[in-house]
Amino acid sequence: MEKTKLNNHPHQTAWHNISAKEAIKLNDSDASQGLSQDSVKERQAKFGLNVLKQKKQQSLFITFLLQFHQPMIYILLGACVVTLFLQEWVEAAVIFGVVILNAIVGFIQEAKALNAMNALSKTLESESTVIREGIKQSIQSSQLVPGDIVELKSGDKVPADLRLTHVKNLQVNESSLTGESLPVEKNYDALDEDTALADRINMAYSGTLVTFGLGHGLVISTGENTEIGKIQQMIDNADILATPLTKKIKHFSHMVLWVILGLAAVTFIIGMFKGYDFEQMFLSTVALAVGMIPEGLPAVVTITLAIGVGRMAKQNAIIRKLPAVETLGSTTVICSDKTGTLTQNEMTVKNIFTHSQSYEVDGNGYSPEGKITNGGQETDGSQDNHLNEILMCGLLCNDSVLLKNETDDWAVEGDPTEGALLVSARKGLKDNKEIISKHERLDAIPFESDYQYMATLHRFDQEKNVAFIKGSSESLLPKCLKMTLPEEDVNKVLEKIEEYARLGMRVLVFTKKEFSAQTQEINHSDLDNLTFLGLQAMIDPPRPEAIEAVGICQKADVQVKMITGDHLTTAAAIADQLGIQNLQSPSQKPKAINGKDLEKVSPEEFDKTVAETSVFARVTPEQKLSLVKTLQKQGEIAAMTGDGVNDAPALRQADIGIAMGKGGTEVTKEASDIVLTDDKFSTIAKAVEEGRGVFDNLLKFIIWVIPTNLGEGLVIMLTILIGSQLPVLPIQILWINMTTAIFLGLTLAFERKEPSIMDRSPRRPDMPLIERKYIFRTIMVSLFILVGAFGMFEMKQLAGYSEEQARTIAVNIFVFVEMAYLFNCRSLKLSMFKLGAFSNGWLLVGVLAMAGLQVLLTHSPTMNFLFKTAPIELIDWAQIILYSALVYVVVEIEKLIRRMISK
Repeated sequence: MEKTKLNNHPHQTAWHNISAKEAIKLNDSDASQGLSQDSVKERQAKFGLNVLKQKKQQSLFITFLLQFHQPMIYILLGACVVTLFLQEWVEAAVIFGVVILNAIVGFIQEAKALNAMNALSKTLESESTVIREGIKQSIQSSQLVPGDIVELKSGDKVPADLRLTHVKNLQVNESSLTGESLPVEKNYDALDEDTALADRINMAYSGTLVTFGLGHGLVISTGENTEIGKIQQMIDNADILATPLTKKIKHFSHMVLWVILGLAAVTFIIGMFKGYDFEQMFLSTVALAVGMIPEGLPAVVTITLAIGVGRMAKQNAIIRKLPAVETLGSTTVICSDKTGTLTQNEMTVKNIFTHSQSYEVDGNGYSPEGKITNGGQETDGSQDNHLNEILMCGLLCNDSVLLKNETDDWAVEGDPTEGALLVSARKGLKDNKEIISKHERLDAIPFESDYQYMATLHRFDQEKNVAFIKGSSESLLPKCLKMTLPEEDVNKVLEKIEEYARLGMRVLVFTKKEFSAQTQEINHSDLDNLTFLGLQAMIDPPRPEAIEAVGICQKADVQVKMITGDHLTTAAAIADQLGIQNLQSPSQKPKAINGKDLEKVSPEEFDKTVAETSVFARVTPEQKLSLVKTLQKQGEIAAMTGDGVNDAPALRQADIGIAMGKGGTEVTKEASDIVLTDDKFSTIAKAVEEGRGVFDNLLKFIIWVIPTNLGEGLVIMLTILIGSQLPVLPIQILWINMTTAIFLGLTLAFERKEPSIMDRSPRRPDMPLIERKYIFRTIMVSLFILVGAFGMFEMKQLAGYSEEQARTIAVNIFVFVEMAYLFNCRSLKLSMFKLGAFSNGWLLVGVLAMAGLQVLLTHSPTMNFLFKTAPIELIDWAQIILYSALVYVVVEIEKLIRRMISK
């Protein structure tokens, strides 16, 4: 019998839908005796250990080799091989050094990323109390098998997926799995089959934490069959997508490769057709290829991203993967968790109602700073007896403690709801400590899910003791309302409860009952004919800075979607307070849907629902993953935030995964690209702005560097076509490319973000790296370089200059035109004077350093020998500088014309 059931263990059974007895029977177990040792061994052989299998890791050597798997690196390696073949040792060494530097930087970044699977496995490392052969014993959680009976108590980590068979005031924090911000009260009654995972209160899932009470549970799934195991598989199967930047750089590199090969081939064929010597043509073609390769691009991209990493770290965003810096700037939609990211993650009483009086409570979180007002007038318990009693009830009928933590912030030890009541009491009562000491607690009835209230008995005066009771409206209103309030007041109370619920608030009812001074104990049977004191309504309020950040993102055409494990009403209310809009229809309120209804959406309508909906509540990890994939299929660049294990697959799939550093699990952090050290949505908005700035600076560098490389290629092509001498040699081209990239181009990485950077829409993912209007500009500057370098080379030779002197002038034309064009590229649209002529100190230092190097290259005998240059006259320097200034003026006129046309 046992073997039959063992071979057909129903992992897919809807365990929440059957009774505890039936679940035990299906597992051939016993509630009091548990499993036999023989049965345990047999099941371990079938189901294996209760652990998550590790995916085979990529070796560090392979990780290092993969750094070379980039089109631009292939081009550089090809150039390196050719220059070695030609015995151009200096050129080969410099090119190879660039390749190695880029590989080392990339390898170091990837080596820092630990594997998410390791973190998942650690979540199962614990001991469990289990009943086997009628004996209670402690074992490693890895030894659990389906059918085991596990005992749970406060502080335990749930070791496997359990069908609860017995509970006593059991509460479990499931936020890491479901996103529910408050501990869940458990029972063991059967539920409807279609009950969502977050609402299955008769289940306890692996990796969650018992916060209160006791319970027993039947192990129904272990290892990879648990809910956390399914999440591991989703993480494992999630696509790791190329970032927008890496896609664009890859496309740009392919384009550069084919342009270089095409032009080199055409040039070689033309030269051979015209009867040039084969070796001479080969050298000229190599010079053309080396000249057109932007050798400094990989290094500058890496360094620019690294600078962005440093800037974001100052904004409390730790970047785990370099391209993530830019990806944030391209983000078109942010899928954000609610609790702790958009909200305070601290329950706060916002409204109090006593009989017919309404009060507003200001302040946020657990800080007791704030006041209570009635009709705009500040009040407190000393002025209003009704208010005094309800606050006293919340203070005395309470087992939590409000204190300052190590960082001098206010925190609560105990239940968050009770913490909120302590804070409201601090705002409205004069001396809480004196009240607690004066009214000694004599007895208490702890909260139980069956009764839905808590009661405490206190010494009041010589004549009476008073019991204070707080709890749900369903449990307490029938015991008191009709006894103590006229019917019209009853209706007002019910209307208030409904009003607060619509706003997504949690409402508690407060009551009292007086006893004689001789009464020292109370029981449930004593708690009838209660006196109604009032209501306190609380919510986890939005972070003030999150409201502003949401507005900034939406103004920048970045959609914000809330994806939370909380209830739909609460989520929708918070979204409304945050100002979250559907950017497709800003005038309408954001659409909201829960996971249960989302399951019913047809595949044909699913894409439309995802696009039009701004709030997704009570969603499963699978649904979060589907949402991200759908957004990506629609062409969005999706960022996903999260803190729980349930968020990890979606974070891994997203274009940019953002984990919470304070409240996030290790699993989530390891699956992410970015970790926020302050858990604030406002930090994401700042990081998006920083990411846009990084991309702008990268684009400025690329648009700055292309004319040089294109100009070098055009000069060499023209030389071959007309049969002239090379105005610049390969070694001089390499000098130009490497020194200007470091001393000039790299300084653009330090440009400040331009004004109104968040007033524009994100770059569309299908947009080319370089827009058409910038292609015109780069060609124009390339032609200026061609005319200046080739023209001056020919003119100076006609004027009697030596070949070395003419080449030196051509080299300086290249460098000084680049220098002038660098000031144009500080902004692709604005004049540099709009940015502040001296706002980028590094650029000024770089320009001076480059000018000094060119003087050395021109006038130092050693440099003359190494690079085949020669000293030139002062008039030559003046001509070079004037020509460079002309280029700057022409480009600024072109920018001005474009600004005028766009207005």
